[in-house]
Amino acid sequence: MRQLTKFAISVREEDFVLHLEADGGETIEFATSPEQLDAIIDALDELLSEVEEDVFEVEDDQASH
Repeated sequence: MRQLTKFAISVREEDFVLHLEADGGETIEFATSPEQLDAIIDALDELLSEVEEDVFEVEDDQASH
């Protein structure tokens, strides 16, 4: 599996372009509608919310300091 190294979003007249760059420099571009971009953002937000406590868990005694 290739590693994502960089991404960008640019605006076109009626949609967006999602630019994804992999290690090695290959860039893939996807035209996306505003609705598709919102769905991507919502899915990432939901996923991060689910794993945030596990990934960024802070010990109870450290939280009070």
